[in-house]
Amino acid sequence: MSEARTDMQAEAMLDHAEAAPRESAAAVASPLRLMWWKFRRHRVAYWSLWFLLFAYFVTATAGFWAPSVPDQRSRQIYAPPQMIHVIGPEGELRAPFVYGYEMTRNLDTLLPEYTRDEDAIYPIRFFVRGEDYRLLGLFTWDVHFFGAPDGYVYLAGTDSFGRDMLTRLIYGAQISLSVGLVSVLLSLVLGLVIGGLSGLYGGWIDSITQRVIEAIIAIPTIPLWLGLAAAVPRDWPPVYQYFAILVVLSLISWTSTARVARGRFLALREQDFVTAARVYGAGQGRIIRRHLVPNIMSYVIVTITLAIPNIIIGETALSFLGVGLRAPTVSWGVLLQEAQRIQTIQFYPWLWIGPALCVIVLVLAFNFVGDGARDAADPFSK
Repeated sequence: MSEARTDMQAEAMLDHAEAAPRESAAAVASPLRLMWWKFRRHRVAYWSLWFLLFAYFVTATAGFWAPSVPDQRSRQIYAPPQMIHVIGPEGELRAPFVYGYEMTRNLDTLLPEYTRDEDAIYPIRFFVRGEDYRLLGLFTWDVHFFGAPDGYVYLAGTDSFGRDMLTRLIYGAQISLSVGLVSVLLSLVLGLVIGGLSGLYGGWIDSITQRVIEAIIAIPTIPLWLGLAAAVPRDWPPVYQYFAILVVLSLISWTSTARVARGRFLALREQDFVTAARVYGAGQGRIIRRHLVPNIMSYVIVTITLAIPNIIIGETALSFLGVGLRAPTVSWGVLLQEAQRIQTIQFYPWLWIGPALCVIVLVLAFNFVGDGARDAADPFSK
């Protein structure tokens, strides 16, 4: 018994010795580092963050991961998704491959119908050469992550022009994900500047700012989005339309950030460390830059992660309703326009399941990260 008690005491002393450096490190760590340590304990949010980072990496290098280019057409119109096989027709083990299609026309509905052609076997190769694309917008390259050099591979099916849906989904992520990120950054800058000045100086500046915010919030969001988006000229190039949608979404979403920034600045400007900085002669700019802004960065991160899904859904909804982006621009909302047709929903479900699933998965991932960041920013959470 004495030996067991001695071992337990030794383990307790060792745990205390290991915890001491952690406690001392926490005592001098910055708020962002403390937030990161707490965030890592939220496993779902942690892995969702890595998933989002991978999604943005794929988006930035879309040409490499996509098996073709988004406007490449083929004869296989409305072809259903192909399955990857490793077992051959005679039960033998093979490298990954897909079967080709045999297309026939239904004489009653005049719709194309596809059956599997087991005589047409197309092996899937990696790092194959194909159509040229611009990698990172810097240089032209023709190497794709995978493809079927001897035939075709449509893992997500094709649309009415025979274009590969997987390629269009990957390229569509460039618009949908960047719209959310850039719009939130623009609205974040507006919200922090306007809300920060309102909370820091108060008086007539605060009164005017709050009345403007209340007026904007009082307007229904969706009709306001529709009205501003409809004001964009239809003959503008796709790039101009893209930036117009960014401005539209940013002009709506900055109000919540401004209110949060105002509340935080109102609370922080009366704290002892701000008063001490003023006594020691620190200027207003230095107080804002060195003392106020770092103390609201955790709330900024939470705001970003929770606002991006709303912007993605907003762009998707505008494009789906036909007042946002339009073809030939490729986004998830533009791809979902096909879902407005009953024929598509009934006979070609892969045309709307793909983009809808992408939106759902990305929005859930952002919400998980936002929940983890919100818990990590709460000083009273465990």
